[in-house]
Amino acid sequence: MSTEPSPVPAAARPPAPQPWEVPVVAEAWRELEAKVRAARPNDDLTPLRKAFERGAWWHRSRKRDSGLPYILHPIAVSAILADEQMDMVCLQVGILHDVVEDEDVTVDDIRRQFGDEVARVVDGVTKLGKIKLANAEERQAESLRKMLLAMTTDIRVIIVKLADRMHNLQTLDALSRERQQRIALETLEIYVPIAHRLGMGKIRGQLEDLAFKFQDPDAYKEILEQLETRRQANAEYLVQIKSTVEAKLARENIPARVEGRLKRPYSVYQKIKRQRIGIEQVYDLLALRIITDSVKNCYAALGVIHNEWTPIMGRIKDFIAIPRPNLYQSLHTSVLGPGGHSFEVQIRTEEMHRIAEEGIAAHWKYKERHKGPADDDQRIAWLRQLVEWQKEVSDSQSFLSTLKVELYSEEVYCFTPKGRVIVLPRDASPIDFAYAIHSDVGNSCVGAKVNGRIVPLKYNLRNGDVVEILTQSGHEPSKDWLALVKTSRARNKIRHHINATEREKAIEIGAKYLEKESRRLGVSLNKISKERLENVAAEYGLSKTEDLYAALGFGRFSARHILHKLEPDLVPENVEPARPVTVPVPVPGGPAGAGQDLVLKVKGIDDVLVYRAKCCNPIRGEAIVGYVTRGKGVAVHSLHCKNVQSLLYENERKIDVEWARAVAESFTVKLIVYSEDRPGMLHEITSVFYNESSNIRSVEARMDEKRNDDSAIVDLTCEVKDKRQMEKIVSALRRISGVRDVERVQ
Repeated sequence: MSTEPSPVPAAARPPAPQPWEVPVVAEAWRELEAKVRAARPNDDLTPLRKAFERGAWWHRSRKRDSGLPYILHPIAVSAILADEQMDMVCLQVGILHDVVEDEDVTVDDIRRQFGDEVARVVDGVTKLGKIKLANAEERQAESLRKMLLAMTTDIRVIIVKLADRMHNLQTLDALSRERQQRIALETLEIYVPIAHRLGMGKIRGQLEDLAFKFQDPDAYKEILEQLETRRQANAEYLVQIKSTVEAKLARENIPARVEGRLKRPYSVYQKIKRQRIGIEQVYDLLALRIITDSVKNCYAALGVIHNEWTPIMGRIKDFIAIPRPNLYQSLHTSVLGPGGHSFEVQIRTEEMHRIAEEGIAAHWKYKERHKGPADDDQRIAWLRQLVEWQKEVSDSQSFLSTLKVELYSEEVYCFTPKGRVIVLPRDASPIDFAYAIHSDVGNSCVGAKVNGRIVPLKYNLRNGDVVEILTQSGHEPSKDWLALVKTSRARNKIRHHINATEREKAIEIGAKYLEKESRRLGVSLNKISKERLENVAAEYGLSKTEDLYAALGFGRFSARHILHKLEPDLVPENVEPARPVTVPVPVPGGPAGAGQDLVLKVKGIDDVLVYRAKCCNPIRGEAIVGYVTRGKGVAVHSLHCKNVQSLLYENERKIDVEWARAVAESFTVKLIVYSEDRPGMLHEITSVFYNESSNIRSVEARMDEKRNDDSAIVDLTCEVKDKRQMEKIVSALRRISGVRDVERVQ
């Protein structure tokens, strides 16, 4: 007799739960609802509930890489926004931020169901995933352009995006190593600097530490171990100095609360790497934060600290008198405390503390401003400038590179002779200063005086410099300036001027080239109408005849091939094949093709001279870009080469290149190892190359003359097969005890 259970009739089965009724989803919603009710007890949560149910329905068939329902991610993003006490629009967008990008939902669908505000922010957060673009880099660039533009009208776009990135990093373990590093690197290069520029210190710190864990796991683990070994002693020391400060402030009748903190792992790592020091030399590893009631008491508290302990010269910074561009205000000082241990003290008011932690997000938490940021808000001024210059940059690589430079910049504060403050990136030049005043001042700049003394244009401006720009009527910017400037404004103005000048020359050369070739081949250009020339230009993707002449002048096309299109009966096509660049002349003093790099080639062409640029010496596996040089062939640079930004001011000269084939050829790489000076260090360093089967061509070890401690420098020239082998070598070198940094020389 069968023991199988009888099938349950379909009508008797319990109905399948709705997507929002799935237990794990329902539990996540209840937690979010509790957070929002606690933060916003007077709000009607009906719109948020509607967003949750519609979002769950739209994402009903999608899973995360972990296998959990996808809707858990949007709920978690909304929960992060609830922790930050953001407004109801932000909370709804947190749940709906991926539906347009990932599902069959339009912005109009969102607008009809949730209104214009929610639709606008969802649209701003949505990447351009459904638009066909040339490559992932172009898609990333265009998505960032779209987000930057949306941020200028509603800053909640980036607030939601940062919360989205926060949760992605918190759940990154489920992804492949390659995707982890890509997302972590993008976070550190794009989203962390944006959070910093908007004054959102707390979110910036969290993003940095989360991304650091995946971007460089070995360094992250090492820093954590070093911090952990000191944690107990540091905690006890903080308690001691905190109680001392509280007592001293109370004695002076200064109302304040005092907080102690340890420096964050990524911040420690950055300082160690930047200054090439050991963790014991990080002055602000420990810090006290004094939060008082007025600016007057901030300075009074600073006096109390300096009266009790000796300040470290050069470590006193007054960001109250001169706030940072993101409106951050605080007094900073580092002192030598009990036992000779150094620590940092930050002093600010409650309002300054709120702005330092939350930045521009404070608008929405406390003022409920449902429109864009104020036109005069300094934290958004840089963003408006970004949107302006990005309109002039059509190339995606140039846009991304310049954006990263602009976001990463640290500030110096300089003054005009009349006392106007000019904020510039660190190491900016007088040329940057001139263009910050006005484009005409920059173009006509011939020199500068800093603090009354004439300085070269390559001078690096410092905090407090008074700068006077010397101009001359009719003077024009030099191409060499591109290597000196730090600001995107100066770089774009110089490029624009040079590009216009070079284009005029190229048009003239191209027209003469076409005319000369036409006479030689018996073609009468006078009989060819302007419309026919424009039609040929259109076949090359150009809009007008002048563009065709410019392309000819830059050497991108063959005059014979253009004449064939104009007069196919007079100029046969098979005499000279079409080429996007002219074949360069042979290298002087050698046979044709001498100096040709056989592991590189222009895409689709085999007989063009190609060579690796000496400034960056790219190796197999690195992203590369070609740059047409007149008479010398195609110079190939690493995509991250410092000179690429300076060279690619003429987009017509950029050309696609690729690694030709996988051959057993080696690439020469120069490395600098910064380390402690101890017995056995050189042996451990050279053993890494032996273990990785890499040949060392030269090695030199010396003391670091710029430092007074036990620092050493080892210069190495080695051979590697590709980028992956070089990264393995660098990673192994950094794991050696006492190695503080490894730098590739380019």
